[in-house]
Amino acid sequence: MDAGASRESDVNVTTDHREQTPDGNECRKGVQGRTPYSKFKRVHSSFKSPLQVPESTKVSLEEEVAELQRRRQQLDSEIALLESEGYDVDELEQHIDKMHEYNDIKDIGQSLLGRIAALRGTTTRDLYSHFGLELDD
Repeated sequence: MDAGASRESDVNVTTDHREQTPDGNECRKGVQGRTPYSKFKRVHSSFKSPLQVPESTKVSLEEEVAELQRRRQQLDSEIALLESEGYDVDELEQHIDKMHEYNDIKDIGQSLLGRIAALRGTTTRDLYSHFGLELDD
């Protein structure tokens, strides 16, 4: 038996049935979909939403509350440990604000470098060395 004959026997052949659509046009019914034939079953299986949670993994409301309370106690103890080491919540807020400001300024700088590179017909990487900047900056 040659390879061509064995492939033909593996392919699902559907008959060409024509049906009228509501607007009066003919359409073919029973034709394979866009997915080509595959010997793997999962290609032709029906869609299963990834958001469905099986019954066995659902936790009760009481268990969820207990877990959240346990997590809160753990976080409170970590906060107390950091405060005992000299860290301050207000200082952390200032640090976060300064990081946001730094990132905004860096984004503006990157945008300007991109515009200069476009005007000069070069890459921003080449401009880094021209302006004495490190690629990690």
